[in-house]
Amino acid sequence: MSTNLPASAGLTVALVAGEASGDQLGAGLVRELRQRVPGVRCVGVAGPAMQAAGCEPWWDADELAVMGLFEILRDLPRLLRLRRALIARLLETRPSVFIGIDAPDFNLGVEKTLRAAGITTVHYVSPSVWAWREGRIRTIRKAVDRMLCVLPFEEGFYARHGVDARFVGHPLADELAPDGDAGAARRALALPAAGPVLAILPGSRRGEIERLAGPFAETLAWLLRSLPGLTGVIPVARPALMPALRAALADAGVDPARCRLVEGQARTALVAADAALVTSGTATLESALLGCPLVAAYRASPLSLALVRTLRLIRIRHFALPNLLTDAPVVPEFLQGEVTAERLGPALARLLDDPAERATQQREFAKLQTLLRRDASRSAAAAVASLLPGYRAPNEP
Repeated sequence: MSTNLPASAGLTVALVAGEASGDQLGAGLVRELRQRVPGVRCVGVAGPAMQAAGCEPWWDADELAVMGLFEILRDLPRLLRLRRALIARLLETRPSVFIGIDAPDFNLGVEKTLRAAGITTVHYVSPSVWAWREGRIRTIRKAVDRMLCVLPFEEGFYARHGVDARFVGHPLADELAPDGDAGAARRALALPAAGPVLAILPGSRRGEIERLAGPFAETLAWLLRSLPGLTGVIPVARPALMPALRAALADAGVDPARCRLVEGQARTALVAADAALVTSGTATLESALLGCPLVAAYRASPLSLALVRTLRLIRIRHFALPNLLTDAPVVPEFLQGEVTAERLGPALARLLDDPAERATQQREFAKLQTLLRRDASRSAAAAVASLLPGYRAPNEP
């Protein structure tokens, strides 16, 4: 793709990605920007994927990849030093556009400072301000010139609050399709070729495992008694979480021969499965886009729940992403005290037993592919390039 910009235009785009998912988003964006705007220089906080795509790393993205409250508290002085150094270098370099990729707690502060200094700012992947802590919109309005949204309803939300936003499509919809080979997936995970398979995705954070491993294991035990041919598979996000999950399964009396624990491979497990029990988050959308019917469940910590209820921070009726995107909710949801084997088991049994129940969800999930697939990297690059000085899109007069 060519543009009216010469290769010597000397444009610089700075990007900051703070974790693996942001690095992947940034890599696609960098590749498309370099194709759309020949000679553009991309710099910033970049992981291996962004670096391979041509982004010059000022710092490695691992510098920002911190999970957990205690880790954040421990690393806060270092992160604040990094942010000060980054802002100073950006103010000296004065890029044509700065793009913060997700990581809102870090990036919005950077964006606010840069925008006040006259540097154009973009934020890629909206924080869930439409769901909770809507007051953050005031910070976003001051911090960003353009928000790149991955969910279609976000564009209208920002328009109502006076923020320029563009829906670019969801990157997962570009990656995932519901036509995976279930037989090959089962062979890859050493699962039985015949009989129903339930995938259980309990989350990637230690707190999620502490709150959900027990009831999820008890739900599997309930189902194994009801469905003798059932096999469970649990993709474990990190090796450190494996002992807690093994202990929960043992406490629930689950026969190890009827449940496979595997490292990673969540998408393979969803392709192999007839249904899934999934904790809240992006995994619910992954399951839907792969065509795997699911039940969603979540337990927040008592302190977090009390704070949310007291301050009325939550503003949505559903927490599973597919239910926010379909005309009517199709994914059963269970929260807090509802997360028990007695509630989850029957809901999952209906999916595992009844092809019509599965088909109902899958018909709605197919619509999500059409809704969300927009070639997100190319769309995001176009939305960024239009902010570059002197840029004219191809075929425009």
